[in-house]
Parts: sequence; structure tokens; C-alpha cells
Amino acid sequence: MSRRTPDEPMRARVPADVERADRIVFGLTLRQVVILAVTALILYAVWTALATVVNPLYFIAGSIPVGGAAFFLAVGRRDGVSLDGWLLAAIRHRRAPHRLVPADERIRAAPPWVATTAGPGDKLQLPAPLRLPAKGITTEGLIDLGPDGTTALVAASTVAFGLRSPGEQNGLVAGFARWLNSLAGPTQILVRAQRVDLTHVADRIEHRAPGLPHPALEDAARSHVAFLDDLASQRELLRREVTVAVRGRRGPAHTAHQAREAVRALAGCEVAATVLDGYDTQAALAACLDPAAASPGPAAEPSELAAEPPADLEDGDLA
Repeated sequence: MSRRTPDEPMRARVPADVERADRIVFGLTLRQVVILAVTALILYAVWTALATVVNPLYFIAGSIPVGGAAFFLAVGRRDGVSLDGWLLAAIRHRRAPHRLVPADERIRAAPPWVATTAGPGDKLQLPAPLRLPAKGITTEGLIDLGPDGTTALVAASTVAFGLRSPGEQNGLVAGFARWLNSLAGPTQILVRAQRVDLTHVADRIEHRAPGLPHPALEDAARSHVAFLDDLASQRELLRREVTVAVRGRRGPAHTAHQAREAVRALAGCEVAATVLDGYDTQAALAACLDPAAASPGPAAEPSELAAEPPADLEDGDLA
């Protein structure tokens, strides 16, 4: 019998249809059975009402497109979503207002003598209040969700998983699995990719390069500026932000405790995590509402970049 060694990578089978709905009859889900059954009942009711006045062949010819459309609606999918759900979402999007603004009360129509951008015969669409699930943010950084409880945000770092040995990878996976198994409430992990703008970093280095204590350091700083400019012009730089949302229903104190427990558990996976305060939570929510906004990545100060001299310089050269 083969024994597992610590350096053997952990492998686990994850079903591709883990979120697939249960099949109840003939390989169809409850939603699909309801759609087909309702269609069949409607066709039967129509046939019962028209059986004495309509030729059966004509009725069958007319019911085939209806049955085919119902079958396509039941089993069809688009963009990974069931076709009936996709159509319902499209209808809700069409009927919902497309201009949302922050407002505490209903927006009233403008007086008739006020000029509007709508032309003759056009239906004037007023902006609607933007209703977010968050009711407010406390000074401790907890998001008030009203009857749904409170949520705390935890900022987490990434781990270079592919650079670790199989044994180290197994330890990281085991630590992450322990945290997942310890969760007692809804938890969401959000991974966002943001563009990184290195222009301001290059400008700071270029500005401080003449003040460095040695010409070789100045040349190295200017060379680094050229490298950053070349990197920004040839590649689209991205950085990942990982945010863990922990929700609790037992009160703010319990939610804060869950967030601290998440930080402690992620530390066992070598993930540096921090519970966001009120200001950082507000900034994180604002960034999620404007994902296209460029955000400069963390970078070291020019003095830190030139703290160590180049290897080809002798100690006496810096005197």
C-alpha cells in the first residue's frame, strides 16, 4: 500500500457542476419541469376550448412552435445563465431606471416650465434614488446592512504559491482549509485587479536623483526611471487586491470578533491581513463602485530604492 509523503502535492477533485441544480425527473430540474408543465397545461386548455372548431392537424402545427419555444426556454442557456433567468433579468433591467443618484427621498418631476433635454414625443426619464444595501459605516469599519446584520472588511495580501515547495504548498492549503471549515457565517472573498500607474514613482525618483550622495547612485536612479518608463509603455501593469467580507447577524461585537478570527486564521497561511477601519472601508466601497479608476500601486520611496550602493562600488568610493 502506497503511503503519502509530506512533499507530495495535495490533490482534490472539485466537481465542475458544484452549483448545478438538482435533477428531479428525466434529467430536468424543478424549474424546467414547471416551465414545460405550465406550457403543456396551457396547450391542453386551448385544445379543450377549440377542439370542436379547429382541425387537430392545424392545432398540432400551431402548437409545435409554442412547445419548441418553451423547451428552448427551459433547457437553453446564455452566458452560463438559464435562458428564462436571463430573460427575466433583461426585463427587469429594461424596466428599471438607468440613472441612479444618491438621494434620501423620491425625486420629484420638474415643473412644466423648466426646459428638459427630452424632445417632443420623448418620454422624460427622471433619475431614481440609488438604494444600496449598506445603511452606513461605523467608526470601527463595520458596514450596517440593516436587518441583514453587519459586515466587516479584511484586506488580505497574496501568496506566491507557485514558488513554494510541495510541502510548503500543502501547509498553505491545509491552513486555508482550516479557515474555510471554521466559518460559521456568510463570507465573501473579492479579488480585484487594478491598473498600476508608475508615472508618479518615476517622477519622484527623477526629482530626487540629483540629491543622492554619489554620482553612481544618481546614474542608477536615472536608469531605474528609464526602466519604469519602458515597463509602463510596453506592458499593462496590474495589481491584485484581495478583500474578505465577513458578515454577522449577532451584533457588531460578534462581527468584529469574526473579522479578527479571520485575520488570525489567515496568518497561518502566511497571508498578511488587516481589519479595515471606517475610512479604509469607505475607500474600499468607493473603489468597488468605480472599478475603472486607476489606482497607483504601493511603491518604495526613492531614498529606499537607493539605500544600498551598487555592488561594483568600493567602500572608499562613497566617502
